[in-house]
Amino acid sequence: MLDPPTFDTALLQRYDRPGPRYTSYPTAPQFNAGFGEAELREAVLASNGDPIPRRLSLYLHVPFCMSPCFYCGCNRIITRDLARGEHYLVRLYREIAAMAALFDRDREVIQIHFGGGTPNFLSPAQLAEVLDTLRHQFTVSLSAERDISIELDPRFVSPADIGQLAAAGFNRASLGVQDFDADVQAAVNRIQSVDETLAIIDACRAHGFRSVNVDLIYGLPRQTLAGFARTLETVLRARPDRLAVYGYAHLPELFRPQKQIDASELPDAATRLALLQLAITTLTSAGYVYVGMDHFALPDDDLATAQARGGLHRNFMGYTTHADTDLVGLGVSAISHIGDTFSQNPRELPGWQHALDEGRLPVFRGMRLSDDDQLRADLIQSLMCQGEIPISALERRYDIDFEHYFAADLARMQPLVDDGLVRTGQGRIRATSQGRLLLRNIAMCFDHYLHQPANAPGTPGPRFSRAI
Repeated sequence: MLDPPTFDTALLQRYDRPGPRYTSYPTAPQFNAGFGEAELREAVLASNGDPIPRRLSLYLHVPFCMSPCFYCGCNRIITRDLARGEHYLVRLYREIAAMAALFDRDREVIQIHFGGGTPNFLSPAQLAEVLDTLRHQFTVSLSAERDISIELDPRFVSPADIGQLAAAGFNRASLGVQDFDADVQAAVNRIQSVDETLAIIDACRAHGFRSVNVDLIYGLPRQTLAGFARTLETVLRARPDRLAVYGYAHLPELFRPQKQIDASELPDAATRLALLQLAITTLTSAGYVYVGMDHFALPDDDLATAQARGGLHRNFMGYTTHADTDLVGLGVSAISHIGDTFSQNPRELPGWQHALDEGRLPVFRGMRLSDDDQLRADLIQSLMCQGEIPISALERRYDIDFEHYFAADLARMQPLVDDGLVRTGQGRIRATSQGRLLLRNIAMCFDHYLHQPANAPGTPGPRFSRAI
């Protein structure tokens, strides 16, 4: 296992600047409209021709939510009209059929994830129907290591629903909590009781779910150290297998719901860092492994064991144990990563619907990775998952002289070396215990696109959340 991170407030404050989260490299702002349906079909055909068929991961996006959470930056549609879910499924099934027809049937599906939005906007019966459709169209694995996971809003699901989901095949769940403090919940428009949340965790365990994840957020309005400590204490009593503790990114110019948040009620920079330190200290003291970025897991959880054996992977679904797969995104805004390509569906519902109604695959942008992109993606993947860059392995794999190829990148990284965040030697670059909280900053040194001149004078670049 990697060493737990150590906390140096002065260093974190100095490096707390915006940057990508690196769920992909290149990041989504680099996708372009020159990559469309024809290019996606070509990519799938090429991947079918691999000597050893790569397994598949499926991501399905359900955009609907019953009520708006003001902190949210997800692609979602607020509605209480359940009929919209049924209408959405009609087109989703068209997309599933069209995509499945492209893949050889020996391409086994090892992972299925439902994200949103709120996937449990759909009823358990509808979700079971989606899984049945996937099983009919794709070759879904029967292996014990198969993951079928879903993000749940505990306010709109019952313990009885969990039983139906388990019977349908779901075996992992992620529950949104954010904070149990009443003042914080009121400020972000998400009133959620402890009892209803713990009841869902208990139901997942009673019905044989392999793991339960809980999402928390630090940096929310009205959040205090005392209140967040109580939330952590409550969550730890339930002992979830995994936790994700995200930093709130206040970008109201990008995410309209955030305009409902009073910026004067947000924690100041010092308090925000103290909240993060509280979470790390509390969770690691309770026996959780700090996997990386925002994620913690019990030592025997698949995430922690995958990292220990070097098999952890990071993609648009976050950290995953299934590294050697092609990712197929289904639904509005979903992103696919097939072979050396990325492709994304329209982010707006009408555009996605229109493409499917015309019998087209709903692709509105993407890109094919260059040799340099693939090298840097490999480097950043290793850094984000294992906390290190394997210099010798990359030199052999890509036939490069690392120091010469990355001379400018290493020069950008030198201040991090001088500050004790990075250590080099023995054929690798490794984040120190102080640097583990700043993996994004280390990766930014090797991001070719971040260091290119703007396409046009005065053109604003992409907006990213802050590193901490």
